[in-house]
Amino acid sequence: MSRSKHKVLVFGNPMVECDSMPLRLIGKLRKRFPRLEFKEFDPSENLESEGRLLNIIDAVEGIKKVVLITDIDRVKISRIYSMHDFDLGYSLKLLKKLGYLDGVKIFCVPMRISENEALAQLSALIRLALP
Repeated sequence: MSRSKHKVLVFGNPMVECDSMPLRLIGKLRKRFPRLEFKEFDPSENLESEGRLLNIIDAVEGIKKVVLITDIDRVKISRIYSMHDFDLGYSLKLLKKLGYLDGVKIFCVPMRISENEALAQLSALIRLALP
């Protein structure tokens, strides 16, 4: 009996240095965790089509180490003035409210951290959270 692969959606903007760390780590994460599927994901895509239980890696401002969030209510959202302000947090809260989302694991990577430190911390959390 083979286990199905966990899918991990990886967010980030390759054009913005501080927001690109998760994307820069994909190759190394794929080598460390061959049983996981790491998928680059554009926030403009349909998040609801990725399933009812989501695993996400994203860059986050204002944190000093990689952390795991499993409670969507802990995700802060900003006021929305335009479609540009419609972020991941808002999308997740909306999907939960509409009944499209049962759970989420968000691996939050600091925007200002070395690649080696981010990889080490993220790998440790992935081992614990996605056995």
